[in-house]
Order: sequence, then structure tokens, then C-alpha cells
Amino acid sequence: MKGLQIVVLGSIVPDPLQTLEPIAGPAGPALKNEMMLPAVLDPWAGHALYEAANLARKVEGKVYLVALGPKAKLQQVMMNVAQKVPFELVVLDGPAGGFADAAETAKALAAAVEKIPGLDTSKLLIFGGWQSASRGTGAVLQMVGELLGITDQFQGVDEIKVAEDGGFTVLERIEGGSYQQSSCQGAPAVLGWATGNLPEPPNNPQVGMANMRLIMPALQKAAPAPLAGAGLRYRSVEVPSQRRETRIVKNASVDDIARELADWIRA
Repeated sequence: MKGLQIVVLGSIVPDPLQTLEPIAGPAGPALKNEMMLPAVLDPWAGHALYEAANLARKVEGKVYLVALGPKAKLQQVMMNVAQKVPFELVVLDGPAGGFADAAETAKALAAAVEKIPGLDTSKLLIFGGWQSASRGTGAVLQMVGELLGITDQFQGVDEIKVAEDGGFTVLERIEGGSYQQSSCQGAPAVLGWATGNLPEPPNNPQVGMANMRLIMPALQKAAPAPLAGAGLRYRSVEVPSQRRETRIVKNASVDDIARELADWIRA
């Protein structure tokens, strides 16, 4: 099927190599020194973007990246992402932290997708991260699909194969390292990507220059998305506690160690 329109939903998140300490701010939970933390494209969304570009190249399609986050930080991140694969950027200027309301976020993203010029829902695929570095439930992607009236949704996708008639099959992760193969007659559909099968593309300065000609105007036209979070309350936010119990035992056999580990897991 030629001419697919692939919309990738991708947020920016604080670099996970930094120390992320939740605090109670005046507007609710936040991260300590959040505006000072370096940002990166959500790794899950990154996989979706690379898979989208790979598919678009095969079917002569077009890729849009719809990103919600602080405009200044988006510009910094896009300087790097722009060199990876060709895409057209759609920007929403709003909070990018993990404490924003998922329903509000989905509503803003769905509205941005609907406003893409020349959008043809009969050729539309929505890509995004199955999970998220900012919202681990993966709820936003599913709600965006529902708001757009797209009921064919696949989560935990590692592969998609498109047939000549426009139908496609996907491999979805299930328990035990196995896959479920699902078939769909065609677009529209929502695909929540796991890690896929592609490596991160190398930097390509020519692709970066072509992308930046569209990225800078998109940043200047960024639509505000304040995400007020009315009625949303958090009782507390904290870093998960860590517990380490160390016991030094000499001359234990391999069987004894394995048996003790198995008993500990069962308990």
C-alpha cells in the first residue's frame, strides 16, 4: 500500500542517566531541578519513529512526529533527532513530565493529529511507544486512538509487514518470550511499539538539514497545551525504596545456591 501517513506520538523526557528526584512543587509533583535536566526523546517513541521511517521508505509514505513538551527543550532535542530519519514535526508547547494527566494529554495530541493538513484517515497509522519513560501505563496512546475513532490497536509490537492490498500483519509480544501474530485489513490502526528490530540510525547531516527547514517553523508555530490537570491529585511521590540483603557463605555448592535462589523467588 503506497502513500501511508504515519503519525508518531513522541514526548521528551529527562535523560535517564541523571538523578531523578521527585518533589512536591507549587503546581503539584515535579522533578527536582527539572528545567535544568538534559532532555532526550522518549526511547520507546524513538523505536516507533525509526520503525515508521523504515516503513515509510518501503511504501512511499510520510512520517509526522507529534511532540508535546516545553518548546525550548524540544528545540534542543530535535537538533539531534533531526539527523536520524526524515519527518515533519508538529509541536505542542506544554509540560512533558510524568505527572501530567493522561486523559488531558491524549485529548491534546488527538486534536493536533486531526489538524495535520491533508490527513487521510484511510491511510493513517498512529505509532507510539508501547510503554513510556514518562508514563509507564501506556494509556495515552490507546486513548488517542479511541478519540480518533481508531479501534484496531496493537500493543507490544516488534514487527509489521504490509501487503500489496494494504493489509498488514504485526508481531505482538506475549508472555514467555513468545509472539502473537495479528492481521489487519488495513489502515487506520494504532501500533504501540516495543523495541522493534532496528538499530538507532546513524547521524546524517543531509537529513538533518532538510528536517531543520521544517522543524524551526514548526517550533515557532507551536500550539499551547497547558494541561491544567484540574481535579488531579497525588497523595505522595517518592523514589522506590531499595533493599539489599547480603550474606557471605563459603564453600556452598552450585546446587545449594540455585536451590536457595529458587526458594527466595518463590517466597
